[in-house]
Amino acid sequence: MSLDGAALARGCGGTLSTADQLCGRDLDRYRRALAGDAPVTVACTLQAPLFEEIAEEAGATGRVAFANIRETAGWSVDGPIAGPKMAALIAAAAEAPPDSPIVTMESSGVALVYGRDETAIEAARRLAGHLDITVLLTRPEAVTPPLRADFPVLRGTITAATGHLGAFALRIDDYALPAPSSRSALVFGPARDGASSTCDLVIDLTGGVPLFPAHETRSGYLRADPRDPRAVEALLFEASHLVGTFDKPRFIEFKAYLCAHSRSRIIGCTRCLEVCPTDAISPNGDHVAIDPHVCAGCGSCAALCPTGAASYALPPVDSLMRRLRTLMGAYAAAGGSDPVVLFHDGDHGEPLIHALSRHGEGLPANVLPVRVNEVTQLGPEVFAALFAYGAVGARLLLRARPKHDLGSLHRTLDLTNTVLRALGYDPEGAGLVATVETDDPDLLGEALRAGSRGTPAPNPARFMPAGDKRGVLRTSFRELQVAAPAPVAAVPLAAGAPFGGLEFRTEACTLCLACVGACPTHALSDSADRPLLAFEESLCVQCGLCAATCPEDVITLAPRLDFAAWAEPRRIVKEEEPFDCIACGKGFGTRSTIERIIEKLRGNHWMFAGAAGEARVRSLMMCEDCRVEAALNEGFDPHAAPERARPRTGEDYLRERAERNGQPV
Repeated sequence: MSLDGAALARGCGGTLSTADQLCGRDLDRYRRALAGDAPVTVACTLQAPLFEEIAEEAGATGRVAFANIRETAGWSVDGPIAGPKMAALIAAAAEAPPDSPIVTMESSGVALVYGRDETAIEAARRLAGHLDITVLLTRPEAVTPPLRADFPVLRGTITAATGHLGAFALRIDDYALPAPSSRSALVFGPARDGASSTCDLVIDLTGGVPLFPAHETRSGYLRADPRDPRAVEALLFEASHLVGTFDKPRFIEFKAYLCAHSRSRIIGCTRCLEVCPTDAISPNGDHVAIDPHVCAGCGSCAALCPTGAASYALPPVDSLMRRLRTLMGAYAAAGGSDPVVLFHDGDHGEPLIHALSRHGEGLPANVLPVRVNEVTQLGPEVFAALFAYGAVGARLLLRARPKHDLGSLHRTLDLTNTVLRALGYDPEGAGLVATVETDDPDLLGEALRAGSRGTPAPNPARFMPAGDKRGVLRTSFRELQVAAPAPVAAVPLAAGAPFGGLEFRTEACTLCLACVGACPTHALSDSADRPLLAFEESLCVQCGLCAATCPEDVITLAPRLDFAAWAEPRRIVKEEEPFDCIACGKGFGTRSTIERIIEKLRGNHWMFAGAAGEARVRSLMMCEDCRVEAALNEGFDPHAAPERARPRTGEDYLRERAERNGQPV
């Protein structure tokens, strides 16, 4: 492949050194680069193990990054003009992601083999030397008894299953033990329902419905079709190695105090509960709980979470966007134009790109590949920043048959395309952010060369994303509007969007401030000095808790993206004059509310009737401290109502009649 040294120098900066065989006769150039203190990026991944070993010997492990410019840029029919793209990929590789947190799981090798026939018993026999095995047969027919009782063989059907590697809990119905006298076929004794079992591994050879949703991602749950010998062999090999301590990434960082799931038993946001494919998320009081051992890292919850309570940690959103900022800046500096970013994962996307480069036309020179852990982790803030930085398109490479439901991803793309269209980035309305769902490298190449491209930002942004997910999102959309080809003040959105305002019927609002207590993002607020209700639209996530909590039903959700409102400080929705305590002068409540209460109670309730009642009316005009003091001084017992007349009974009637008739009572 050819290298455009001038483009690389313009895009990457720093010191540029090229070699014909950096991993061989030119290896000393690499060693000399390591001798300084500056970070080093090597544009070769084939010999990365060799370069890492030398860096470790030189004490420079943390200073070396790697970029693949061969399969992603040079090996292409556009290779001779791919210099700006190579520069962008090298520059972005230097943006090293932070270390991801880890979740640890322990397995002692206690395994349950769940099957229907001798296939399960044979699998257990082969695993017995590695694992502590129990066989459970569901609705077996004629099963030949094993010659030796090397492991228990039981009957039962699993009706409920929870857990993960090292911590499975099972509920078993039709549970029965075999008779020792079983001769030609296993004969089981009396059965019972509701048995329970725990184990570290579940090996499912039933060929039936999986025990877990998205079962391929459940650590410790291994499933294969018993009619497929190759699949069974692969399962047995994997199971035999699942003893010990295992680490997996903690994909989601969760901040419960930001969660808008519910308040005061009123349900608000349920987006994450609706999209989680593994059931790793469950309600937990006012917020949800995410089990990191079950979470498979699809990222749908983080992409949809409007408050930033759930954010992706592999890498964090601000780290990913700094890489995108560097990528787009270097591409422009090197002379590139019309950039389209291709997001892909490592398991499916990377092999497809490599196959296209080796056996096809390769990626176009303006398509910049960006590897992420899961394509479904991408939220609207990523796409907003990307187009603000100057992109004309974004593609998401997915399998022809995706592992998870993509409904949530398509909702994110629809929202993004709506905003891009309104701001002039997509004048044709073709949809600039789209998926490419294929397992064929040639079809991938065709889709990338034929895809629609939009109008780039006239003055691309260069803002540095920082902070939590919601803060990055607000910044990205503001910058998207400022850099837009045809900026507008507001964009109407469909119901369910994570942005919007609130409409108030202020004449009916009593300033009870129940909505302020329910708002999880502090978009609604009050004041310690005066009775008022304030609203800050950039913080509103349209969870609906305020509208559901309001006793006067005066709040209506208004989904939209109002850039003018986002740029303004909080606005006062309603403000009233406070009522001053007649004893100490301290303001409390609102004048209209206190006067309305006095009007309703004076003369209409025994406590506030007569001369004594007037004194109690005066207590309503006092703050909480003065009211308590007045009640103590008066000695008034609010629970001591006037003595009520005894109801007249049948005995009273008979006695009165006897007295009138002169009869003895």
